[in-house]
Amino acid sequence: MSYRTIRYETTDHVGWLTLNRPAALNAYTTVMCDEIVDVLTRYQADDHTRVLVLTGEGRAFCAGGDVRNTDEVDEAHRRQLGHAMVMREGMHRVGRLLHGLDKPTIAMVNGVAVAGGLTLALLCDLRVAGASARLGDTSGRVGLLPDEGGAWLFPRAMGMEAALRMTLLGEVYDAERARELGLVGEVVPDDKLREHTASLAATLAAKAPLAVRVAKKLMLRAAGTSFDQALGDAEFAVDVVNDSADVAEGVAAFVEKRPPRFEGR
Repeated sequence: MSYRTIRYETTDHVGWLTLNRPAALNAYTTVMCDEIVDVLTRYQADDHTRVLVLTGEGRAFCAGGDVRNTDEVDEAHRRQLGHAMVMREGMHRVGRLLHGLDKPTIAMVNGVAVAGGLTLALLCDLRVAGASARLGDTSGRVGLLPDEGGAWLFPRAMGMEAALRMTLLGEVYDAERARELGLVGEVVPDDKLREHTASLAATLAAKAPLAVRVAKKLMLRAAGTSFDQALGDAEFAVDVVNDSADVAEGVAAFVEKRPPRFEGR
């Protein structure tokens, strides 16, 4: 399928979703949101693709919403619930899909990731930043809000006080400081970013797909449940995973001292 604002390609069980509006620092628009939704839906349904990498073209990951684009403002003025509907049908739809995926996602953060761009990165399971990356929340600098999901994600990633400081003061951090604050998991040299991320994705794609998906689902559910409820979920989950062909292959590979060949069955 052809896209106007993104690129999507798959290779060796890994999908690469690249935001492709480099002249606008990959700021998102309604069109981009629609295209991202299409890719996320394809990824979720495609058992052959086991890991998704999200990144940006050029010198930015994503600079948030495109404040220079008036299409969304015009659309909001036409709608009964205004901006709420534009958000619900745009970036909120992206956020719900990305957060709800049971397959792993990696944000490869190149350059700027601010406001809604930071939200996109935090919605991914793993975040690898290039050394020159800059992350923060600039929404308040133009009187806007962390309304793409940042108000929920930021405190969970870095704690309430740090999140309030970042948003209310409009702070942006270099990659190493962002790592210290919990916004990214690791920082690598810019010239090694893609190679390192590709290696991480390949390693993850080689794991048992059933176990990866169910383990992620268990952790996502456990974040909003009690310990006893989490144990109950695990009791049901083992009936899906423990008798699978992947487990039989994993045990055989361990005994035979060879790498396992998981098929997701």
